[in-house]
Amino acid sequence: MDPPQGEQVSLKQALETRYLAYALSTITNRALPDVRDGLKPVHRRLLFAMRQLRLDPENGFKKSARVVGDVIGRYHPHGDQAVYDALVRLAQDFAVRYPLVDGQGNFGNVDGDNAAAMRYTEARMTEIASLLLRDLDSDTVDFRATYDGEDEEPIVLPAAFPNLLANGSSGIAVGMATSIPSHNVDELCTAALHLIKAPNARIETLMEHVIGPDFPTGGICIESPEVLREAYATGRGSMRVRARYEVEELPRGAWQIVITEIPYQIQKSRLIEKIAELMQNRALPMLEDIRDESAEDIRVVIEPKSKNLSPEQVMAVLFKQTDLESRFSLNMNVLDNQGVPRVMGLREILLQWLDHRNVVLVRKSKFRLEKIIARLEVLDGYLIAYLNLDEVIRIIREEDDARASLMAAFKLSQVQAEAILNMRLRALRKLEEQTIRGEHKELSAEMADLKDLLASESRQSEIIANDIREVRKQFGPKTALGRRRTEFIIAADDEDIALEMLVEKEPVTIICSQKGWIRAMKGHVEDGSKLTYKDGDAANFVLHAMTTDKLVLFASNGRAYALDASKLPGGRGNGDPVRLMIDLAPAEEILEIMVHDPERKLLVASRIGNGFIVAETELISTRKAGKQILNVKAPDEAAICVPAIGDRVAVLGENKKLLCFALADVPEMPRGKGVRLQRHGDGHLADARCYVEAEGLKITDRAGRERVFDDLSEWAGHRAQAGRIRPKGFPTDGLLGPAFKNRL
Repeated sequence: MDPPQGEQVSLKQALETRYLAYALSTITNRALPDVRDGLKPVHRRLLFAMRQLRLDPENGFKKSARVVGDVIGRYHPHGDQAVYDALVRLAQDFAVRYPLVDGQGNFGNVDGDNAAAMRYTEARMTEIASLLLRDLDSDTVDFRATYDGEDEEPIVLPAAFPNLLANGSSGIAVGMATSIPSHNVDELCTAALHLIKAPNARIETLMEHVIGPDFPTGGICIESPEVLREAYATGRGSMRVRARYEVEELPRGAWQIVITEIPYQIQKSRLIEKIAELMQNRALPMLEDIRDESAEDIRVVIEPKSKNLSPEQVMAVLFKQTDLESRFSLNMNVLDNQGVPRVMGLREILLQWLDHRNVVLVRKSKFRLEKIIARLEVLDGYLIAYLNLDEVIRIIREEDDARASLMAAFKLSQVQAEAILNMRLRALRKLEEQTIRGEHKELSAEMADLKDLLASESRQSEIIANDIREVRKQFGPKTALGRRRTEFIIAADDEDIALEMLVEKEPVTIICSQKGWIRAMKGHVEDGSKLTYKDGDAANFVLHAMTTDKLVLFASNGRAYALDASKLPGGRGNGDPVRLMIDLAPAEEILEIMVHDPERKLLVASRIGNGFIVAETELISTRKAGKQILNVKAPDEAAICVPAIGDRVAVLGENKKLLCFALADVPEMPRGKGVRLQRHGDGHLADARCYVEAEGLKITDRAGRERVFDDLSEWAGHRAQAGRIRPKGFPTDGLLGPAFKNRL
């Protein structure tokens, strides 16, 4: 018998329904903060649990494990480590602009070190957290059942503090994200006060009060006011934040840079590690050393190699290549007062917070009014009892149903009758009657005032404004917590500094061995024969250069590569394999290494004799893979790379035949296969040189002796001819000597 079949559901429909439910749960219950209190559910539950544990600022601390246990056991059915991480972040003054948790113990640091285990640390709420929770017992917000139905939790907090913009928020949901920087609460309160008077204020007016973010770690924001204005108007944008630094003067004109503040969310230890790694890789040749001298405050010392450099230029390069400058994305995507995710601008966020404060005030006033009405009803009953004390006593002593008799005799309500019956005998004193009459008078006046308040929007706005002024006074710029930390400047347009400008110009000797080990020795070595190499290795290229020079390597695969002389390893050892610096296959070999001359042109040719002239600037590439210049196809390969100078070309084949023709016959092109320079039959091209016909062809033999051939008319011809057997006196090794002047 077949098992009973369940209801058939479309897989597509089921996936859509379930994924949508998951997405909404992630958006509303995890990732996005509420615009009213600026909190995500986990943070709200943490503060509520701490309030239930009476962890007020004036009370003592309790173990963080106790707080986390209550949160996950009663309100937040998730992992304890995730909840503890949220608690830790609320206590970190470098992560949160206005901490909501006062932590005692190791709560991590700006280096990225983790906090101690929750069993070791202790926590309580700060004054700011108390402001967020103030009036929670006055029916100011709605409550809902917890996940197990055994308790209740607030949907949102009363939030007498503009927490969303003051502390910011970040999170990634399904298909959306939020990234809100922290701001200065004094500026937010000023803007909110202005909005109370002018709800339709323009963004330009608001940004006269809120000038931009105020990050916990300080730093310098270098975005223009126009960019910031657009970001705060739309709720989307980005801003660049730089480290703050000082220049300390040292003896003999030397100086050093001291980093005192770093961009928000940048780990100091990782930042220093990255800079040190770049120094080791010679990507920052202008730096001598970096060290961390931080104690409680940040102090990262950077030493330049030369005192002749400009600190501004050095920092411009560091800003460009390291996390000393970072970009913070602004995406003010939050849940509005209806629980709908929306991207809001600065004005709308502040208005929704003010609307929430107004709702809280109205609900608080109604709650108090109901309490007063209930108390006045009881007091009215007490006064009736005092006026008819003897009769009340008689009814209580003689009647079987005293409550019903009292209600009938004096037209009392059930509440009043119960209150009279529950009075203590000592409350029947004359003095107690006077106290009740005084309380009745005060409560009646307060009731009238509350009714007037509920009927007057202007009075409501004034009370909200007074509360905001108190927050501003408590956390104003004169307090240590309230003073602005992030400074705003407009970066100069001419600060784009080339790295080569900061390299001290010094002579070096570039050495590349036959096995491809490259290094740069200080100074110009005059006798290359005294250089040492690894066992089994020998010299291949030895040339003079300067540390500011760029080297061009031309390989047998027809590709050109570029290296900075300042970034080559020092000459104390054997250097590093050049194949680690460029993508060159083991089967390929380096044909030529030259100091880059942007004005020079080169003649490149393959073994079978195809070639062309190329501007040397075409050979420069920042890619490790280099740039294809001469197109060759196996078994052919690149063989020649020489300067294209003068008006004639001399090409020599392996068959010992020499051909001279006009340089103008060779085309100039940026890349390609080229044209045939000489025909060799079964042979190949051995060497080539360009020269000035009037000066003759200069060649150098193995012994270093130079000889000039000024009459080569017998070997003159046209491009692509075979040529004639070379003249007497030519080197027997088939090479015409060094092609570049700075070669040893």
